[in-house]
Amino acid sequence: MPDYSLELKHSGYVAGIDEVGRGPLAGPVVASAVIFLSPPAATLAVMLDDSKKLTARKRQRAYEALMEEREVKFGVGAASVAEIDRLNISQACFLAMQRALAQLTGKLGRLPDLALVDGKHAPVLDCPVEMVIGGDGRSLSIAAASIIAKVLRDRLMGRLAHRHQPYGWERNAGYGTAVHLGGLRNHGFTRHHRRSFAPIRHMLSQPESAA
Repeated sequence: MPDYSLELKHSGYVAGIDEVGRGPLAGPVVASAVIFLSPPAATLAVMLDDSKKLTARKRQRAYEALMEEREVKFGVGAASVAEIDRLNISQACFLAMQRALAQLTGKLGRLPDLALVDGKHAPVLDCPVEMVIGGDGRSLSIAAASIIAKVLRDRLMGRLAHRHQPYGWERNAGYGTAVHLGGLRNHGFTRHHRRSFAPIRHMLSQPESAA
């Protein structure tokens, strides 16, 4: 379970940053940057974990608790499908993180003193960065960021699913499940699909495949 020890090692404002949506075939990548202005209460801390380990119900409860906590400041940023295809997914993730940090900075009125970022490849940010492998399972700030980003991205994919029903995005969030792949085979791809990702890339030579 994540704790607050990494944040307490450093003085000042320490943000946790994480992104979701690196692997899906459709939809944007979304990042969040979170700062606890004071150590989170045990009742909140126990709700936070790597968003992938939480059920949808537990993620929603944790998200709502974070939204109600006055000592939490957060920012959200995204990179579009067009940006993913133009830059590549890694650079698009970094762009989403930069945007999330910029929004957090606006709310906070200053840059964080440090950003704890999940993963091993450091983005270029306007504040010092410390990479934390498996950070969403180690740091409460990163775990909170992963939950916020996941809930908001899932909501977006759910809204898109109403307009593009054959792909099951309300259940698979754009990942390449059997339902999603079947929708691609039977209905082609949409403007929300990542053209640089297989199998969409392999369909581009077939103009009739675009939905």
